[in-house]
Amino acid sequence: MALPSINPADYDAQLAAKLTQFKESFTPFGLPEPQVFRSAPLHFRQRAEFRIWHDGEVMHYAMFDPDEPKQPVLMETFPVAAESICDLMPRLKAVLQAKTELKNRLFQVNFLATLSGEMLVTLIYHRKLDAVWEIAARELAEQLQVKLIGRSLKQKIVLERDWLLEEIEVNGKRLRYQQIEGSFSQPNAGVNRQMLEWAISQAQQGSQAAGDLLELYCGNGNFTVALAPCFGKVIATEMSKPSVKAAQYNIDANGIDNVTMMRMASDEISAALARVRPFTRMKDIDLDSYRFTTLFVDPPRSGLDAATVELARSFERVLYISCNPQTLHENVAVLQNTHGISAAAVFDQFPYTHHLECGLLLARR
Repeated sequence: MALPSINPADYDAQLAAKLTQFKESFTPFGLPEPQVFRSAPLHFRQRAEFRIWHDGEVMHYAMFDPDEPKQPVLMETFPVAAESICDLMPRLKAVLQAKTELKNRLFQVNFLATLSGEMLVTLIYHRKLDAVWEIAARELAEQLQVKLIGRSLKQKIVLERDWLLEEIEVNGKRLRYQQIEGSFSQPNAGVNRQMLEWAISQAQQGSQAAGDLLELYCGNGNFTVALAPCFGKVIATEMSKPSVKAAQYNIDANGIDNVTMMRMASDEISAALARVRPFTRMKDIDLDSYRFTTLFVDPPRSGLDAATVELARSFERVLYISCNPQTLHENVAVLQNTHGISAAAVFDQFPYTHHLECGLLLARR
């Protein structure tokens, strides 16, 4: 896919086209009119990654078009990135350009920003980093007031910490999230806020809202923290060790006391709930004490596997956030004989691309 053309004048038409495609795909399943959550047309990404292109002694930020992978697209700014990233880009480049010990064999620069005002920069090199680099890097971090990490092959130097603390206001309440460098976090903070508020509104609907929640693929607890107050008890699962660590931090940081966090795959929790086999990691958990009414899933692009789809059949409600409408379509098709769509939403996380995040509430027929 070619690099997208970024023109706010085209935003409405591009979103309308994605919405039309989504509605046409899901209309056979009795799709209700979806709520549409727009993105800001510019400065919406809290993450950005750039290759560094060296033209003699001069360096540039660059991206590469997959259709022309050897031809760099040089850029001085990146209008979809957060304003704090755009502001930092030229200032960082000027410092790097002036310091040979920082510029030498620099390969890539990654930015991670937050709404709360923190910034983390990762410099990636094709050489081993030494004490001279670290002294210069500390001066850079102090000068620009950023968190800084240096990476090269089998090497990671963290100058202060490798995470940021984000704060997002959701329905008038400030939620705190640890975001770890290199781990997944929602890139479009404005749309993420809308996703959280929509998920909360669906969780609070109907007579089943007072039951317990099972959440799979919880990541750093982005939805866990927001949804937990809607339920009596919550079990949240995730496989990535850094994400599990961040999720537990976020649960504690937000004063959430009704969540049990477990490092388990979706097929493992499916086997445990079906009493197929016991798991040592669950030896202290009394599954019989839970009254699960809602399953929340935000799976990878591959969607739900067969075992998890079968698990979903046993729930009164399935709240499904998807980054891939195609695999969502496949899962909904399998669930059609037990669950119907009672609410739908689309979230434009990635303007100027074909990607569309979507949400469905599936209710038992």
